[in-house]
Parts: sequence; C-alpha cells; structure tokens
Amino acid sequence: MLAKRVSHIKPAPTLALTAKVNQLRAKGVDIVGFGAGEPDFDTPEFIKSACIKALVEGKTKYAPSAGIPQLREALAEKLLKERGVEYSPGEIVVTAGAKMALFLIMLAVLEEGEEVLLPTPYWVTYPEQILLCGAKVVEVPLREEEGFILRADALREYITPKTKMLILNSPSNPTGAVFPEEEQKKIAELCLERNILIVSDECYDAFLYDGEKFVSPASFSKEIRDITFTVNAFSKTYSMTGWRVGYVACPERYAKVIADLNSQSISNATTFAQYGALEALTNPQSKEFVEGMRRAFEKRRDLAFELLKEIPRVKVVKPKGAFYIFPNLNYYSQKLGSDLKLADYLVEEGKVAGVPGSAFGAEGYLRLSYCLSEETIREGIRRLKETLIRLESHNNTQ
Repeated sequence: MLAKRVSHIKPAPTLALTAKVNQLRAKGVDIVGFGAGEPDFDTPEFIKSACIKALVEGKTKYAPSAGIPQLREALAEKLLKERGVEYSPGEIVVTAGAKMALFLIMLAVLEEGEEVLLPTPYWVTYPEQILLCGAKVVEVPLREEEGFILRADALREYITPKTKMLILNSPSNPTGAVFPEEEQKKIAELCLERNILIVSDECYDAFLYDGEKFVSPASFSKEIRDITFTVNAFSKTYSMTGWRVGYVACPERYAKVIADLNSQSISNATTFAQYGALEALTNPQSKEFVEGMRRAFEKRRDLAFELLKEIPRVKVVKPKGAFYIFPNLNYYSQKLGSDLKLADYLVEEGKVAGVPGSAFGAEGYLRLSYCLSEETIREGIRRLKETLIRLESHNNTQ
C-alpha cells in the first residue's frame, strides 16, 4: 500500500502540458505551446565546453554533498558582490536544481501541522512539497487589481501561532510580479517580529524589466539574513534547465542539515554539471549572454501584452519580471465550467496551449510563457483570440 503522504501527489501540470504538446507535435499536429517554463536559448557553448572538459579530465566521481568547494566559493562571491549579503562557503549547499533545494529546506524545518504562508497565485510545486512534509498550506490571496503584489498588512491577518514559514517568489511564477523593495522590507521585518522563516525563491532574479531592480530579503539586515533561505538555480539565468543545478544560502546550522539530507538522498548534484555551473558564474561572457536574453524577453513581453489587450473580455496585468504573462480568461472559462476545460478546448480547437490558472491556485487564468520567437507569439495569440471569439459566438447561438 502507498504511504498516506503521497496520496495527494499529482504530476506537475507544467511538465504534463509540455509532454502533451510534444506528443501532439510528434503526430504532426501544428500546435503553439506557451507552457514551457524554460528559456528557448541554448546553453552557451563555453558552459558546455567546461562540462565536457570536466568529463574528459575524469571529474565523474562523487563530490562533497554540499557541492564542489570552487562552486560554493564562487556563489559566496556572487551573493556578496551582487546582493550585498555575506555568506561563507559553509553556508551554501548545491542541490539538484532549486526544486530540490526547496524540498530539502522544508524537510529540514517543517513539523507536522505547522503552517506555511503561500502567496497565491503560486508556483505549482510549493503546496505539494509543503503537504509532503506534513505541514499545512495557508494561501494568502494576491489581488489582480494591485498587480499581484504581496502586502505586509494583508499578510499579517493570516499569521497564527502555528505559522512557521513564508515563501516569497519575486519575480513571480506565474504572474511575473516584482514585489517593491519597501514592501519586501516590511514583510521581512514582520517575519522577524513573529519568528517566521523566509524562503526567498530568486530563480528569476536576472529577468526584470522597465528599470526594476532586484532585491534579496537577506540583504536588509543580519537579523533578517539569519531567518532567510535564499534559493536560486542556474536553470533560468543561464538556460541550463536540464542540468539540474541549484543552491541554497542560509545560516550554517541549517546548511549542515540540508547537506546531510543531500548526502542521504542524491549524494551530490551531478559532479561534471557543477563544473559547467562554475563556468557560468566565472566566465565574463555570461553577463552578455544573460543580458541578451533579458532584452529579448522584455521585447517579447511587450508584444504579448499588447496582443492580449486586444482580445475581448480578457484582462491582463503587465508583468515586471520573469518570462510569464497571466491573463484573466475567467469570462471564457465560466462558459465551459472550468479553466481546465478551457485549456483543453484551446488545445483541441485552437491548437494553442497554456497552463490553466487553477494549477497555480487561481481559477480562470491562463499562464503563457513568452520563451518563444516573436513570430510564434503573434501566431499563438492570434489563435487564442480567434478560438475565444468562436467560443463566445458558439455559446451565443445556442
């Protein structure tokens, strides 16, 4: 018999959608897929070459469970230089992607019945991991009319004596919202006051638009740094999604336990992949590569936003970061009964795919990734618009 803890687990809907799109394409179906949460740029050649060099040199054995020393040292340097936060290499653990880092943090600190504050819409994996650890998800609704920004005053009313952790994700997946620095500071000070741990998921920190500047909660004060787990990965920033290299920076008392959990689960993040990650951090070409992606995504965001605004009865907030846009299609999803049914309808009738908002705790929305060429974005939103108009016309004639 299966354990009770896994009885609720579902496959990640984002990955399931990508698999469905790939199956349809394999059958020759011309479909535009807005589902994939990964850059459409290839990993830079200099990063791949460093990994190949590591393989050739025989760096194919076990590595320290916390990560190779050179990589942890480079990460400490990056966090000090770019975020103004000082960490020793002993306070950094390299993991098999940020997803693993998040899971190990929760395993390390959450007890049965404790509560985790989760701003909603949320990334699909957060609630599943919280529940796997026996804790309780407390959703904190974010308002579309406020740009999906988390406010300290709104957060306060959801805190109880059982609250153990807050998950912050800015820039956000799925909304692309960037929480203002002053608001993040108020939130962090509230968490410090109420003895609440902060998990800051910073996987999209390289992709900000309209002059927005990234801020890490750990940078506000030493006291806030000591209650914060700073999580990031190489997946999005350097287009290394399949490499599965992420990390967490946190006080050493937590880092040691997380490294021990690593050692008893996966042993270590893939050794030669870590050398590719080290090259990504230290090669001067990386900065130009990342900025090139950021500029391309900003241009695509502008295009997607303007095109979506032209669809009748669709509301859309302009994202400030990440590479997703989250239009409100509630008017149309109600006609079919749910956004899941609408998403299926769009695939079957319009040959266009996006992830339904209910997967992110926001019924009636559709997450679209603009990690696509401008031509494909135009074609995909054209299909979306025409299919929605046909749906309304069909309903009106029944």
